Amino acid sequence: MTDAASVEGDVRIRLFCALRLPDETSDALVEWQTLSQERRSLPDGPFRPVAPDNLHVTLAFLGHRPRRDVEPIAAELGAAAQAAGQVRLSVCGYRETRSVGMLVLDDAEGAAAALAADLHARLERLSVYERERRPWLPHVTVVRFRERPRLDPPLPELGQVVPSGAAVYHSVLRPTGAQYVALQEFGVGGGPPK
Repeated sequence: MTDAASVEGDVRIRLFCALRLPDETSDALVEWQTLSQERRSLPDGPFRPVAPDNLHVTLAFLGHRPRRDVEPIAAELGAAAQAAGQVRLSVCGYRETRSVGMLVLDDAEGAAAALAADLHARLERLSVYERERRPWLPHVTVVRFRERPRLDPPLPELGQVVPSGAAVYHSVLRPTGAQYVALQEFGVGGGPPK
């Protein structure tokens, strides 16, 4: 007979670490998505805007990990977030890959990049993450699609974006798309999550 806790610890779940956006930023992005669709910058088609609760700035995608990894990952995210300076981001462009459209963010003071680099090193020491070859790019995925539509929407006017915190997320795959559940949250730069 096996212990139930050890079985649960072996269950693999999709994890990532991200900066949370303040509610006012998410609300502004939803309004921008709606206006862009109305102006036909994001026309109806085989793609969908990212839901408000799923808007975030990914720091590290970890993929499928045993549930028992959540606590040590969260501890390292918490330590990196505590050590970080205040993150201030602003929208500087729109970019597409083969499956997503994103708003690229300017990290003029470098605090977000420093936080990401610190977190990546910590997660590598845990052997739960392998750093990507390309440099980390602060961005918010705003639309997903099957065929690249080559959109050129006007950029939203968000002003300066100060993340409301950092979190370890569980990405739950559903027929309607992924749902992101924050498992543990932390303040950034020594403050509590907002």
